[in-house]
Amino acid sequence: MRWLDIPPVWLAAALAVAWWQSGQFSYGLSFGGAWADFLGGLLVGAGVLLALLAVYEMRRQRTTVVPHREAQALVSTGIFSRTRNPIYLGDLLILAGFILSWDAVLSLPLLPILLWVLEKRFVIPEEDRLRRKYRAEFARFCEKTRRWL
Repeated sequence: MRWLDIPPVWLAAALAVAWWQSGQFSYGLSFGGAWADFLGGLLVGAGVLLALLAVYEMRRQRTTVVPHREAQALVSTGIFSRTRNPIYLGDLLILAGFILSWDAVLSLPLLPILLWVLEKRFVIPEEDRLRRKYRAEFARFCEKTRRWL
């Protein structure tokens, strides 16, 4: 069951709720047509790009992208020089983009909920493992690179 506890599953669940809400309980609420579709598309694209850049950099450094596994390297180059969590940030952008595109106004609370889940279940445990393994190097990385933006 632990293999189900990965960020893409949490993102898929949030997307499913937002999609369902937009179709069943819109209550006439809307973000407003074409601009929301355009911005939603940009956010989804940016989220996918962030995730792809992160996976590329992690593969280049020969370390795992699986959250519950031990890292083989501390990746602080590429997109990781801008944010310590580009894949999770990408997940949030993807969710925000689809919420906009689907006019799922009532699903906006899913964004802070997903952020909370990602931090509690993945970010904090990962950072604890990296802190123990890479000590001073990880401390320097945290000083110069923000967790999110």
